[in-house]
Amino acid sequence: MASETVSYSVSQRILHWLVVALVFFNLLLPEGMEDWNRAFSQTGTATAEQVASANLHAYAGIAILILTLCRIGLRLTMKAPALPTEEPPLFRLAAKVTHGALYVLTIALPFSGMAAYYFGIEQAGEVHGGPLKLLLWLVIAAHVLGVLVHQFYWKTNILRRMTVG
Repeated sequence: MASETVSYSVSQRILHWLVVALVFFNLLLPEGMEDWNRAFSQTGTATAEQVASANLHAYAGIAILILTLCRIGLRLTMKAPALPTEEPPLFRLAAKVTHGALYVLTIALPFSGMAAYYFGIEQAGEVHGGPLKLLLWLVIAAHVLGVLVHQFYWKTNILRRMTVG
């Protein structure tokens, strides 16, 4: 009989924190893409620096997409640790919805960004920088709040599963 997984694998943890770093990079430093978009929409051109900054944002988004797909592959093959038994059923459901939303958003945002940047689909850019970005912030807040409740209220030491294992 196989033993139950109690923490995420090293590869799952590394991918998680790489995605976290790239997501926060793009969320907190979108100015390069915004400068490029403003210049390009006003004049039809952009400086080399603006293009380089926009490319950095785009490449980070593409990396997020690739790493998220790798995470999903690992999640399907290696599974995730069981949720702590202390967690009420409603919170279990919230955790599943939150994790699912994070996966969906870290796929949808790069695709909408690529549609806007590489193919000039303005509506995709509006959705990308508007409701999808806001929804990602809200889901991140819910995820972090859930971790904090586990760690400090239920004292499940859940952080260990995604840090040192």
